[in-house]
Amino acid sequence: MKNILIIGCGLLGSSLVRKISKKKISKKIFIYEKSKKNIEKIKKLKLKGTIVKKLKDVIPHTGFIIFCTPMSEYKKIILKINDYLSSDHIITDIGSAKLKSNEIIRKNLKKKICWTSSHPIAGSEVSGPENGKEDLFENKWCVLIKDKKTNIKHLNFLRSFWKKVGSKTVVMNSEKHDKIFSMTSHLPHLIAYNLVKSAQDFEKKQRYNLIKYSAGGLRDFSRIAASNEIMWRDIFFNNKTNVSKAIDVFVKNLHSFKRDIISGNSKSVIKKLTQTKKVRSKIVKLKQDTNKPDFGRN
Repeated sequence: MKNILIIGCGLLGSSLVRKISKKKISKKIFIYEKSKKNIEKIKKLKLKGTIVKKLKDVIPHTGFIIFCTPMSEYKKIILKINDYLSSDHIITDIGSAKLKSNEIIRKNLKKKICWTSSHPIAGSEVSGPENGKEDLFENKWCVLIKDKKTNIKHLNFLRSFWKKVGSKTVVMNSEKHDKIFSMTSHLPHLIAYNLVKSAQDFEKKQRYNLIKYSAGGLRDFSRIAASNEIMWRDIFFNNKTNVSKAIDVFVKNLHSFKRDIISGNSKSVIKKLTQTKKVRSKIVKLKQDTNKPDFGRN
């Protein structure tokens, strides 16, 4: 396979470096990382990739480029590398929102250069190269984006690449992708952030040592709310229309729960609770999680 350039070597970028190296998917792996702290960590971890200081020096020697940075960095990097790109370069990213980021890419990427977006459904609340895992993408879905101007040859290349790193692939357009993940990923993270903030506000107002008595529910939401703030700000902003609609649906259902609780409508509450339990069973059946109690914690 072509030499690979990983731009941004945090959790996902470093996980890719580990897997690509282990599986010998590429002859050479180049790493571009602007954070001095992360560069130090990469060196200490002895990740098997060559750290490069200037993108222009390595682009001509690379056939495959993967953007693993926050989406707010895309434009700056594209403008840095535009002059050194050719139509032979295969470019992808790992961003969690597609419509707006693809618009930025189209406006700024040099003509006749193809960018085919990817979204590996893998990650964690922790960030940084020290938290990367060789098996992070194993048996996880990777969504490949196919829009009107998608280069099919590049799409097939990416399908093969993500399978080699262990992922299952599915193809959809940007619009469908952003609608689906506004509900399955973006809204749950927003709720987690807001729930923890609500607990903080409650603690401050009541002057209770609330966090000390965190039950399983708040504890589990706090894990999600510990995710990288820059990445999630970018996701919320990049998918703001769909996220806003998802919030409206959530608020509507929250008000419905509130009315049932105040009125003591046992039948309606039981129906809601029973129906939503089915989702958990389906997630486990699809092997998206374990059926062990407490998420399999020891």
